[in-house]
Amino acid sequence: MLLVCSNRCGGRLFRALFAEVDVDASGEYQDHRVTQPSYVCLNCGAPALDLGEVPAEMEAEAREDERAAAVTTDILCPVCETMVQLDANMECPNCGSPLEVA
Repeated sequence: MLLVCSNRCGGRLFRALFAEVDVDASGEYQDHRVTQPSYVCLNCGAPALDLGEVPAEMEAEAREDERAAAVTTDILCPVCETMVQLDANMECPNCGSPLEVA
């Protein structure tokens, strides 16, 4: 985890907004758990960002983009009768006719 202030104020202390704290009968701290990762900067009050999550999110987004780009189909345009290779629901690059991939 690497928290930074979204306002870039330089604050080094953050508060977890959705955290549960366990205490014993005398009120002494026992344990805690973050139920939803959401933090605020204690210096200026702005939302904090976890830069430690960025590489995993970028990798997941790249995998999603690869899957979306990998789906191409050869289609015969019904208007100009040209064989074109397209993604789903695009236009013919030659005549501009809308094409649907079934």
